[in-house]
Amino acid sequence: MRYSLVEILEATGGKLLIKGVDYFRGISIDSRTIKEGELFIALRGERFDGHTFVEEALKKAHGAIVSYPPVLPVRGKSIIHVDNTLKALQSIARYRRLKRSVNVIAVTGTNGKTTTKEMIATVLSRNHRVLRSKGNLNNHIGLPLCLAELNGQDIAVLEMGASAVGDIRQLCEIALPQIGVITNIGPAHLEGFGSIQQVRQTKLEMLEFVKKVVLNVDDPMLSPLMGSELLKGKEVITYGLSEKASVRAEDISYSASGVSFSLVSDGTRKRVSLRLFGRFNVYNALAAASVCRIFDCMNTFADTLKEFRGVPMRLELKTLKGATVISDLYNANPASMEEAIKELLSLKKTRAIAVLGDMLELGAYSEVAHRKLGRWIASLPVDIFVAVGPLMRLAYEEFRDANSNNRLAFSVKNPKEAKELLMDLLRENDTVLIKGSRGMRLEKILEE
Repeated sequence: MRYSLVEILEATGGKLLIKGVDYFRGISIDSRTIKEGELFIALRGERFDGHTFVEEALKKAHGAIVSYPPVLPVRGKSIIHVDNTLKALQSIARYRRLKRSVNVIAVTGTNGKTTTKEMIATVLSRNHRVLRSKGNLNNHIGLPLCLAELNGQDIAVLEMGASAVGDIRQLCEIALPQIGVITNIGPAHLEGFGSIQQVRQTKLEMLEFVKKVVLNVDDPMLSPLMGSELLKGKEVITYGLSEKASVRAEDISYSASGVSFSLVSDGTRKRVSLRLFGRFNVYNALAAASVCRIFDCMNTFADTLKEFRGVPMRLELKTLKGATVISDLYNANPASMEEAIKELLSLKKTRAIAVLGDMLELGAYSEVAHRKLGRWIASLPVDIFVAVGPLMRLAYEEFRDANSNNRLAFSVKNPKEAKELLMDLLRENDTVLIKGSRGMRLEKILEE
């Protein structure tokens, strides 16, 4: 992949301060991982300033984009000045996208974005050259970095995350997607949004850009869209478990090896087996199948997806001291917590142990959400509840007060204390769920 100096100047509108090498082998914002011949973009944030590392980056880079000139003179390297280096990165990505003939698929929603994106990319890769977002790089920096790598692919599958109103619109203005997938809408990142209605408003910003829409019709925040002005003139494919879904799952069954279901669409029925667990992964697969319907590859969907192994740190099954451990450590919000606890109970053999960490970034809704969770867990056949962190202690208090069967409940401060407690409690054939927001670092419970 190559960028010419002329392309970069045209894309960014930048001023060439120093003329050096007139091509670049890629884009980088990290001086630690930059590769020979790339272009370094010196981003500035609240806690860092990439300009500090320009000199280091230029040991390998062919040039740099800066918002103020380097202190030391640079020879043989191209230095481009712009007013805002982040906008320059985004402009390069948009320029690349406009210069390439590519179908862009944007995936957003509160839960399931990354797994759905990976499933879509996996099934489409059988017959297409596909660019996909790396990991969960789905924000105003990660998405343009991914899109800047367009180089001959005919499809790009991009995850779009949001933490405030306007975020999805900004990402769509960069990527210009033709196809949009909305998985669901729930309470998450409420510190930035303020309310679930604003979460919905932000996710629906995608509809201003796409011509084809894939929607989870079972989601109560999305189903009212059907027949609305927002979908007027668009091709809409719905998925879900209900009869009204145009792509739906029937006869769902669960086993120790994963979940399977009958995929029903356009009068056809095909059995699909996943090496994944959880009803929510059925929904993720249905979203991917809906996109396959657009690209006319439904006939290969089941065979391609049966080898899909999932995404790291999301509902992984492990064994510890003869017990089954469900490790779901990527993130947590009320909706994903509920689904994970349901999975704990579906896999329960003898005792079900819930080790739950704080759900972060819920803003003013935080106390209500944790207390509601505690009361709900108390109504379920969860045998032991271990609350990790100050917010989850609120759930512990509700569980303890509503617990009429004197089931065990503990409140600990951190993953270290949770690990020591769990090792004492654990018995063979127990089923354990470990889940919390990423910032809680609950993976430390399973270290060593």
